[in-house]
Amino acid sequence: MKAKTGVILVMLAAFVYVAAQDTEAEQNVVEELLVETLVKPETCSIMSEMGDTLQIHYTGKLLADGKVIDSSLSRDPLVVVLGKRTVIPGLEQSLVGVCEGQKIKTIIPPHLAYGKRGYPPTIPADAALEFEVEVMSLIQATPWQKMVNDVFPLVCLGLVPTLLGMVGLYLYNKANAQRPGKKKAKKSKNK
Repeated sequence: MKAKTGVILVMLAAFVYVAAQDTEAEQNVVEELLVETLVKPETCSIMSEMGDTLQIHYTGKLLADGKVIDSSLSRDPLVVVLGKRTVIPGLEQSLVGVCEGQKIKTIIPPHLAYGKRGYPPTIPADAALEFEVEVMSLIQATPWQKMVNDVFPLVCLGLVPTLLGMVGLYLYNKANAQRPGKKKAKKSKNK
């Protein structure tokens, strides 16, 4: 009886320990984008918006162990056009509202980085990432560029169904149009 009680207590203690570890692991999971300003210039009159072009230097690391996954410091700055999805969503979102010369640190949750698939072999599945970014230059989109970026996709969205409808109507009319040679053939059969 004492042996059974001892075994049950040991199993219960092990269960509580594992549950506590799982709870700690769940607390370390990053669920939302975190952005911290490390350096901000004294004059920051122009802040980035969607459509603007940024040149950035960055260093990306795995949040779990700090392993560097990529860095632009030994290359030319990376050119990022906000809204064109040239970088992972979390990094793009963290670059909205920054100014030239600003340095930020951002922690990106897996769903705004590489998600469940990861980017083998460098980035494991469900990995949270940390990026330190310096904005080297900021070029604002012109009003024309902003209009093209905002309106052009909507125009295309309207044109595609219209063009498909026109092609469908053309094919329908072509299929239902009687050919002159067939009319004569039908008349001669009736006689």
